[in-house]
Amino acid sequence: MTTALQSPLPSLPVLRLRLAPRGGMPRPIDGAWWPRSYDLLAELPQLLAGLPRAWGHITSATVNGAAWSAVPGRMLVFNQVVRLRRSLTVSAPHTIVLLAPGRGRWDLLVVPPDTTEAAAEPLMAAAVAGQP
Repeated sequence: MTTALQSPLPSLPVLRLRLAPRGGMPRPIDGAWWPRSYDLLAELPQLLAGLPRAWGHITSATVNGAAWSAVPGRMLVFNQVVRLRRSLTVSAPHTIVLLAPGRGRWDLLVVPPDTTEAAAEPLMAAAVAGQP
């Protein structure tokens, strides 16, 4: 009898996400996300999978249209439709806005994918600490 060896499933890279502690006061930034690329179709499913369950089902994501590669109007993530919007406003060029009906809105700082680890870590720490 011969047993075929199966190659291990490829592991997903670690999600680079930090969320601010929950508090009573609203915050301008709820955390920081450091994606590996500007391909939203590849990056968004891993981000949504790593969010707290308390945030509920995210139905909409808005990103800076100038930074991210072209995106369709919506995509299927975990058998649920997520609307994708591109904003061209300069007021928040490095953010992603996530909406969950009945649960809330969360704004995450997006650390550019090509940022070095030495530069990304302080940016993420400052975002969750509520510092500009």
